[in-house]
Amino acid sequence: MNTHVLDDLSRKIREMASSGPAADAEKNLRALLQGAFTKLELVNREEFDVQADLLRRTREKLTQLESRLNEFEVLLQKNNK
Repeated sequence: MNTHVLDDLSRKIREMASSGPAADAEKNLRALLQGAFTKLELVNREEFDVQADLLRRTREKLTQLESRLNEFEVLLQKNNK
């Protein structure tokens, strides 16, 4: 994790705790956390699963293409002899 973002978040929480009424604290904390999460570029589980599936399918396709390339290279070598 980015320690700068966490340090900044910690500092802002301390500032909020020392000033302002409790009712505003929750609203401010939510906004602060949302901003910190945005800076960290977090994704939700659904987005992660979609990307993981896409990566899996891409790896499978790459393996298939590498296999075909090897077959073509063998054929090419046989034809060149």
